[in-house]
Amino acid sequence: MSTLTIVWWKEILENLRDRRTVISTFVFGPLFGPVLIAGFMAFAINQDVKRAEKDLEIPVIGAEHAPNLIAFLEQSGIKVVAAPADPKSAVRKREVDVVLTIPASYADEWRGGERARVELILDRSQMQAQQSIARLSETLLRYGQMTAAQRLLIRGIEPEVIAPIEIASLDQSTPQSRAGMLLAFFPYILILTVFAGASYLAIDTTAGERERHTLEPLLINPVSRASVMLGKLCATATFAFISLILCIVAFAFTIQLVPTGKLGITIVLGAREGLLLFLITAPIALVGAALQVMLAAFSKSYREAQTYLSLLVLLPALPSMIMAVNPIKAQEWMYAVPLLSHQLLIEQAVKGDVVETGHLLTSMLVTLLVAAVFAWMASRLYHRERLAISA
Repeated sequence: MSTLTIVWWKEILENLRDRRTVISTFVFGPLFGPVLIAGFMAFAINQDVKRAEKDLEIPVIGAEHAPNLIAFLEQSGIKVVAAPADPKSAVRKREVDVVLTIPASYADEWRGGERARVELILDRSQMQAQQSIARLSETLLRYGQMTAAQRLLIRGIEPEVIAPIEIASLDQSTPQSRAGMLLAFFPYILILTVFAGASYLAIDTTAGERERHTLEPLLINPVSRASVMLGKLCATATFAFISLILCIVAFAFTIQLVPTGKLGITIVLGAREGLLLFLITAPIALVGAALQVMLAAFSKSYREAQTYLSLLVLLPALPSMIMAVNPIKAQEWMYAVPLLSHQLLIEQAVKGDVVETGHLLTSMLVTLLVAAVFAWMASRLYHRERLAISA
């Protein structure tokens, strides 16, 4: 234990003196990420709210054929403007979001009580146009329903005849549970911070020391190489823990600046939620530290270790990518799968759902077991005689 403590404290002090390590571990990863994401979210929400509140300008072709429809659109907050000379080209070039076309046959069809046709010139591949398209389509649908009801009343028929079923939606979501949609990326950010916080130290304490020729004097001491490896692993895990804590604290402060209330969403990230997130994610710090120390010991040079660990950073993204492409309902066995279980548990914590103790313990125990396996493999690599030899 004394050897482990000495090596752990040595690595901590040496890397705290390195400005690059401090900046990459304590600034770029845990602090820059939450600030950047919170700023982006605030900007996106404000832009959406502004677009929803202001009058929507819609170019219309043939407005003279449907004066009542045009009046209804303007009463609904839609401003009718002149259409461009080439509406299809204007839509493709993103000069306008959508163009409403009212054919000359509209008036005759309307007076004859027939179904009057209008056309929307749009491009569904344009994400920024989706809100305008949806708002115009909804307004046209309401106008059609209102007109249909009036026609039925004129004929002495109750409008309910054509709508025998009334759909009432009972939304069971809460302002906090809706936060899960906005924070779908949060599990990935936390896990990525843990891996990134440990990467530089894992490389430097093995591959870096090998190239500086300081690893061999350390290993020739009459101490267990497993103790030396554990000391380096604990130092790497310590930096990962600190990065995780800083990330949670930074996000707790920056998320308060995001106007989520405008969307009817509440994000609660206090001391209790922060502690729960730390308990969920902390075992991953040990896995990340053990895995990265093992890869650094396996690598023949500092550059090779950087290559391996840069690819390893993609590993935390896999569960998020799977859940984004194929949302699945949580099953009991999933809480025994590292990374996937953490994705599910972090989502539950952020949404305010009850995190079951059994699921949390299962995830922690399995993850710690995986960390122990990687640590054992790293220990075996530390017992190789050529470990201290620089390539």
